[in-house]
Amino acid sequence: MGNGTSIGRVRGLGSAKSGTHHWLHQRWTAIGNLVAIVYLAVSLLLLPDLGHATVSEWIARPIPAVAVALLIVSTFWHARLGLQVFIEDYVHGANRLAAMIALNLVTFAGAAFGLLCVVRLALGGA
Repeated sequence: MGNGTSIGRVRGLGSAKSGTHHWLHQRWTAIGNLVAIVYLAVSLLLLPDLGHATVSEWIARPIPAVAVALLIVSTFWHARLGLQVFIEDYVHGANRLAAMIALNLVTFAGAAFGLLCVVRLALGGA
């Protein structure tokens, strides 16, 4: 089995061997998001009302708090993966580096803020 055409091997145009990993991570985070959203939607629909006190009490339980935290991490990771592909495809030159740095900072800050909010609600502070 070869590595593409002869001229492709000479030019170094063989398989990059990294696209599958990125693609799989995007699919896994999408599946994780779907499962978490379905669980959270069903859990919220089973609550007697959607008032602040009721939802705060619900999220103070360990399983919903962990589910929301996992959803936050998975959602921001999924968004970062998708936007990274967009930046790699459509942004060129020095702007690409700036866009990737901004993307990493925004996704990290958003996930950290979301997790901080969940921790505060789970520990009873609000």
